[in-house]
Amino acid sequence: MRTRRFPLVRADLDQSVCPLPDDIAETLAETVVVVLDHRVLGTTPARETFEAGVVQDPGWRLTGIAWPADLRPGVLVTVSRKDGQVLLRTVVLDEPMRVDGVDYFHEYDPRVITREFDPGVSNRGQVLNAVRRLGRVFEDGSAVFAEAELPRHCGLGRGKKGQFLLRNAVEQLLREGYVTRVTGSTGPDGELNYPAVAGEETLDLLFYAPLVEQAPLPGESGEHGDGPGGEHRAHWVNGFVRRLPAGAHASKKQLNLHQQAMETEEIDGFTLEPGYTFVKKHHRGG
Repeated sequence: MRTRRFPLVRADLDQSVCPLPDDIAETLAETVVVVLDHRVLGTTPARETFEAGVVQDPGWRLTGIAWPADLRPGVLVTVSRKDGQVLLRTVVLDEPMRVDGVDYFHEYDPRVITREFDPGVSNRGQVLNAVRRLGRVFEDGSAVFAEAELPRHCGLGRGKKGQFLLRNAVEQLLREGYVTRVTGSTGPDGELNYPAVAGEETLDLLFYAPLVEQAPLPGESGEHGDGPGGEHRAHWVNGFVRRLPAGAHASKKQLNLHQQAMETEEIDGFTLEPGYTFVKKHHRGG
């Protein structure tokens, strides 16, 4: 049985399509029977059987896929062929995870989640969009982007007003713990490296690390996380722990804030591990 595994991107979900390996696609007719095995919210088994189209546009893909509503960009789908049918299957996580506010119940590719970020229209969203979609993304979903390149890619206008809006957006993301300033380097091919590589030209980078935490099981809360991508009502965000760039350490101030948050039961009482920092409770607008 031929088998491949693909991470779904936002366009796949929006357009009801699925990537198809060449070696499988070339053996199929223009229509094929598809069997989709999936567990809704990671719990309820669901098997759907339907006909789908096989097209090459330019790469091979299945069309007319009714993806379950709980799938998010980045979820991995196994594609295989057996007995003339195409089998699609998702794999349930041992525990549901929440990545930057979005709940995932099935195995996923962290790099695709980072790349497929929906920034919304806010200034901070445009900056985060540049870091996550245009920067170098690592296997764990973290990303780096040259801060000096932001004016070219954020669409915040030019001149003093644009500089003012950009500076405020970056400072807001730093306060909220979404990004950290680090020093990296560029290789001969222009690729960003972090940590900096000896002998290469250094430059200032913005480092993004996804906030990954255990999500509540289905039924434990009234709603599922939707993430910070688009515009949302202004609200307060409780303090939380976020991973730092390699080699960085929480400041004494953050250690004290973390201790205070535990004493006031704002967060569960766990030790702040090396390589992590505490972001205090703050107000977040749209």
